[in-house]
Amino acid sequence: MLGYISVLGFAATVPLANYMISNVGSVCIPDGPCLIPVAPGLMAPSGVLMIGLALVLRDLVHEKLGWKWAIGAIAAGAILSGFVAPTALVVASVAAFALSELCDFAVYAPLRKRQLWLAVLASGIVGAMVDSALFLHLAFNSLDHVAGNVMGKIWMSALAVPLILGSRYLRRSSRRG
Repeated sequence: MLGYISVLGFAATVPLANYMISNVGSVCIPDGPCLIPVAPGLMAPSGVLMIGLALVLRDLVHEKLGWKWAIGAIAAGAILSGFVAPTALVVASVAAFALSELCDFAVYAPLRKRQLWLAVLASGIVGAMVDSALFLHLAFNSLDHVAGNVMGKIWMSALAVPLILGSRYLRRSSRRG
């Protein structure tokens, strides 16, 4: 059940991120993103929170339903993002999202059986860096907020480690008992 909920949540995060980047923030730059503070002195486009969550939900999909579902969820999220934003944001979002999720997946898959917490954090960092740089460059021809963007996504990955570890523990406990 958690796997299917994760697929739905994952698919919803990308359109929500695209909506937020143009409409939600403490500061909205003309012809640019709406920004939120993510750390002292660091601002990031507001969609960062949803994309950080997407990186984590993709890991949960992988844990609960397997790698084929994870790849399918990546494709679904990329397609759905095309329905909610201006063309320039859609192209940037789909390109950055698809590439960053595949990079995240490439790091997560080999590490997950050895050290799950490391897989979640390492894949989240790689995905955050790729997504942040590529999206900001393609959407706004700027890397001005890349540090804040990466930081916001890393916060979401770090917050999710207990959830994913707890999910794995519960799955193992139910198999034993």
